[in-house]
Amino acid sequence: MAKLAINGGPVFRKKPFPAWPPYDDRERRYLLQALKERRWGGYPAPNKRAAAFAEKFAKYHGARFGICCANGSVSLEIALRAAGLAGGDEVIVPPLTWTATGLAAVWLNAVPVFADIDPETYCIDPADIERKITPKTRAIICVHLGSNMCDMDAIMKIAGERNLVVVEDCAHAHGGFWKGKGAGSIGHFGSFSFQSSKLMTAGEGGIVTTNDPDFAERCHSLVNCGRKEKGYDSYEGHLLGWNYRITEFQAALLEAQLEKLKKFTALREKNARYLSKLLSAIPGVSLLRRDPRMTVMPCYQYLFRYHEHQWRGLTRDRFVAALAAEGMHHVEGDFYVPLYQNPLFYVTARDYPAIRERYGEILYMSKDIRCPVSEHVGYHESVWVHYSLLMGTKKDVDDVAGAIRKIRENLGELLEGDTAIKSRWKKK
Repeated sequence: MAKLAINGGPVFRKKPFPAWPPYDDRERRYLLQALKERRWGGYPAPNKRAAAFAEKFAKYHGARFGICCANGSVSLEIALRAAGLAGGDEVIVPPLTWTATGLAAVWLNAVPVFADIDPETYCIDPADIERKITPKTRAIICVHLGSNMCDMDAIMKIAGERNLVVVEDCAHAHGGFWKGKGAGSIGHFGSFSFQSSKLMTAGEGGIVTTNDPDFAERCHSLVNCGRKEKGYDSYEGHLLGWNYRITEFQAALLEAQLEKLKKFTALREKNARYLSKLLSAIPGVSLLRRDPRMTVMPCYQYLFRYHEHQWRGLTRDRFVAALAAEGMHHVEGDFYVPLYQNPLFYVTARDYPAIRERYGEILYMSKDIRCPVSEHVGYHESVWVHYSLLMGTKKDVDDVAGAIRKIRENLGELLEGDTAIKSRWKKK
């Protein structure tokens, strides 16, 4: 008789985990206030609620300025444009991230250059950043990934020595702190997403943070169709902008969620550390290294490492499927694969000619790009646990680890029907 749910056995956990996104009377009250105020849109920009929220959010993270925008993709583009990047400039990015990290450069007809990740943290490797710098390099986008933060000390040192712009991609890092400094306040820009799955969400939306008043003015103008309005009209020249504004309803939701960010961050960090303790006792999986300079952990996706050779050849994807069948529905394997192998990153020289010199006619699946750590992690090693599984009780966390142990204890059942794995393992 099957013991594993994927084979028809009993499901380890039938009870749902805490629903996401959570809301209470605060969101209802602020939304109703915005409704009654009848200033629903983003213009005049920044509108009243958006301006108030941006100021509070920036202050929470230790940045001087916050500029709300349509989403966490255009926020990266806005930052690069505000910094003055142009076609042909090179921007160093990690491969293991969402497409917008690299596309922010592409949309400017600039050239994304891939620096591999650190195998112990999954964040961009400062040593590989240095190897990828050329005379055309103008910026670095570093991604705080999977409850970790990048080595900002090393990255800012590299950037300072070479006069490079640093954009922190903080889509996973709301509430995170590095040596007491908030995510998005260390580099020249921070970029946050408020998309549906993020730690703070209004369904969509984003924000750019910066400490530079000139950059802040340019960001405001870019968001507001290129207009130069009172408060952001002292920079020289003109910018070609877009309507990248957010609505007052989004700002109302975000204001309510910002008030709960500290409490929720502490809960997720507490549960993440407890999960780490439980996983450290399970053979075949291991933990990412947590840098002690990260003084507050931002838990968007909790990541751990799966080692196929310690599971007698069982693939990571088969393991994740078995885990989902046990009731862990918000656990994924290929959450990210390397950008240059992602069909959503189908960048051609016909559309963006600046890539031609480095990549030829097409960047997608280019044989000239190799980031072996990112490829191994993306296809074989990483397991992503969505933070909603960390928003409940200690018992909820026990169940995540318990489901993994159940699979481990019944590994033979999973392998029994997979003749390819059995054959390959016997040869070893």
